[in-house]
Amino acid sequence: MTNAMQAKLRPFRDFQPKHFRFETDEDGRVATVTLNRPDKKNPLTFESYEELGDLFRALTRASDVRCVVLTGEDNNFCSGGDVFEIIEPLTGMKMPDLLAFTRMTGDLVRQIRACPQPVIAAVDGICAGAGAILAMASDYRFATPEAKTAFLFTRVGLAGADMGACGILPRIIGQGRAAELLFTGRVMTAAEGHNWGFYNEIVGRDALLGQAQTFARRLADGPWFAHSMTKKMLDQEWSMGIEEMLESEAQAQAICMATGDFRRAFEAFAAKAKPDFKGN
Repeated sequence: MTNAMQAKLRPFRDFQPKHFRFETDEDGRVATVTLNRPDKKNPLTFESYEELGDLFRALTRASDVRCVVLTGEDNNFCSGGDVFEIIEPLTGMKMPDLLAFTRMTGDLVRQIRACPQPVIAAVDGICAGAGAILAMASDYRFATPEAKTAFLFTRVGLAGADMGACGILPRIIGQGRAAELLFTGRVMTAAEGHNWGFYNEIVGRDALLGQAQTFARRLADGPWFAHSMTKKMLDQEWSMGIEEMLESEAQAQAICMATGDFRRAFEAFAAKAKPDFKGN
């Protein structure tokens, strides 16, 4: 790697955001992002939207973080956009400013999907509006039995077409189920979310964050370059035909076969040892 390329990478262990909490484990491989306005069930503001987008955009250049856990403080995930800090100001804005805002919120989803690290949502309590979108945009989702998920845009006179929901949600739970949630804005229970494939696992409230971080650590200690390729292909192949899919996956897998991790895995298997993945 050239010095110029190395200069573009930077460790995130000491990253200090202003509008949410950011922590890493001992070696920095697993980062935990905690929305921390518990008095209002952890809503987003203009500033936290923008800072979250900046974080996930910058993670593409992280030299240490290999997996991200996204959660909320005090038994709630996120109640969406703050009513008085976002919703009320929006009612007085003109179209150019409204479009700038909706593009900014959509960019947050874009950056979550574009960052190479798998993003693991740990959802408890209220997960509504933009909070439901954050969970939707993640790669893997844990929930407690108390999780209440609602894409409630229609309840405030808006379309369900918000931050990619009309495109992404049907791919997770199916067109009919997504249509019901987006038209009605009703709560999807944790049991429904699990049965429909929105939530991968339901765990107890006391175990939620620990299990999410343990799963994240397992991914971080695995072939994380290959994981980033899997995430990229899961996104890219949505709009491909079968011929494009097969060719794209042939190229992606050939790239992974050229890495040292592929060779290390074979050598470890032959030696009956655990492979030490290095991401190259």
